[in-house]
Amino acid sequence: MFKRILFIGLAAVIGGGVATVQRLISDPAPQLSINKVKDDLYNIEGDGGNVAVFVTNEGVILVDDKYDHDHDALLAQIRSVTTQPVRYIINTHYHADHASGNARFLPVAEIISTANARTNILEHKQPNAPPGAAPARVVFTDETAVFLGGKEVRARYFGRGHTNGDAIIYFPEQRTIHTGDLMPGTTPLVDYNGGGSIVEWTKTLDAVMKLDFDTVIPGHGPVTDKAGLLTFRNNVEKLRNGVAGLIRQGKGAEDVRHFLSADYGWAPDSTNMQWDVPGFMTELKPTRTE
Repeated sequence: MFKRILFIGLAAVIGGGVATVQRLISDPAPQLSINKVKDDLYNIEGDGGNVAVFVTNEGVILVDDKYDHDHDALLAQIRSVTTQPVRYIINTHYHADHASGNARFLPVAEIISTANARTNILEHKQPNAPPGAAPARVVFTDETAVFLGGKEVRARYFGRGHTNGDAIIYFPEQRTIHTGDLMPGTTPLVDYNGGGSIVEWTKTLDAVMKLDFDTVIPGHGPVTDKAGLLTFRNNVEKLRNGVAGLIRQGKGAEDVRHFLSADYGWAPDSTNMQWDVPGFMTELKPTRTE
């Protein structure tokens, strides 16, 4: 596969939980909090996906930027730890709770994503996304890197999972990764409309596990470690095998929904049920050779 590595310098800059994925309306004043992860690396939680804040002496690199309506609250949290301006934002994927803040940042920062994530925004793949979503101006296929203030951040595409454009963001010196919604909490949400795959998800995480890291900032939920990511990976496999077993037995969608509700606590009207079950019935359907 063609590999394009993009090294971006400061001169290119223009100036200084699963249910949350679908939350398009929030309280008037979003309640966000910021916590230190490692030296110069922070995580902002609340009202949308987790946002990593990497501080350098030449500016800030963000991973994701939440909803558009979180912009002012997000900036307030960043300013509580640094006066440096936001220079770069790397989107882990295209969903509104991770990337609809792009529009507010584009006048002052460069935004980077996988090529597939940009396409998914342009093609309105998220069915209930808010209007005005802005795609990244800089994209990559397999990997890219940002160097700022003597520090490095890498972005890698390892394969399909939550969507077809999930990026893993790697802070090598800090031995930390941001998974986006390749770890969206405790249970998988597969965006089949956006190219996701429950079959490929574990393969993608197997490749991620080969990186040298000890700390994990998930797409939603508390910061965890490599063992926590492995536990999530194994739970995805267990869920997939359970559903696949039912389908091989000739069980229908209602049986699958009952299993997911009873064993995994999925609510009948949840996004997981709406998105995943129809996709599972198609993707996990046995082939004639099985």
